[in-house]
Amino acid sequence: MQLTKLLHVQKPIIQGAMAQISRPELVIAVSNAGGLGVLTTTGSTPESLQADLKTIRAATKQPFGVNLMLQQTNIDSLLPVLLADPVPVVFTSAGNPAPFLQSLINAGTKVISVIPNVKIAKKMAALGASAVVAEGAESGGHIGTENTMVLVPQVASAVDIPVIAAGGIGTSAGVKAAFALGAAGVQVGTAFLVAKETPIDPIYKQLVIKADDNGTVVTGTGGDRVRSLKTPLTTKLLVTTDSATFSQLSSGSLLRAIHGDVDHGSFMAGEIAGAMTKIRPAKEIIDDLNQGVPTIIED
Repeated sequence: MQLTKLLHVQKPIIQGAMAQISRPELVIAVSNAGGLGVLTTTGSTPESLQADLKTIRAATKQPFGVNLMLQQTNIDSLLPVLLADPVPVVFTSAGNPAPFLQSLINAGTKVISVIPNVKIAKKMAALGASAVVAEGAESGGHIGTENTMVLVPQVASAVDIPVIAAGGIGTSAGVKAAFALGAAGVQVGTAFLVAKETPIDPIYKQLVIKADDNGTVVTGTGGDRVRSLKTPLTTKLLVTTDSATFSQLSSGSLLRAIHGDVDHGSFMAGEIAGAMTKIRPAKEIIDDLNQGVPTIIED
């Protein structure tokens, strides 16, 4: 099925849910531009989530999504909000949504899981996910180990549901490549870091713009692998061997980045940051990305 039909959007472009960053103003702008805006719930309470949903619905009649990052400790308190007031799409990441996936589906919500490999893609398809996001290690933030180029076609061959490509995509050429690999659409995060509507400190946006193709680095191991822009903090993290010190340095570092703390912040961004050159409205970013979508898409 075409992603536009599945999600009832004009363009098969999903704004990735950037933790603590993809707030209502960005979600509204992306959805009104014909893509699918996705709200982060990292740092949310049931009350703030309810308020965010109200804000979004008051500003757009277009579909939007909500992301549940399953490493959060308060998922059990956020779920009742999404079951009582269903949203069009819920994206799940960094964990297994099996305990509640069917409940969301029963409420009329489509569930799309972000996956790092074929094995988990098959598992999510078997559980009833409407689609999967095959996210390569080129992405910003928490990452897996497989690259987008090899991951997407293998996932597309392994499951019968739509596959959305993510990781290293931020230009129309990247979108075109994703479709050539068998994707039905794309999820983009880093390109929206420099959207006019993204609520982060201008310093964060300028660091993305100044980054080159070698401007990011991966810190941490296992499930704590994170891709960020090179900063004084990442330099320290790369040479830190004591786990307690590593945790102390990294704890709260994203929020510090959002507030523009260059020395102590983790400015999460993908490798495509090197292709970002200016701050633009989300609509302009969506329109440019859409230039890479094939004019004829097979069902």
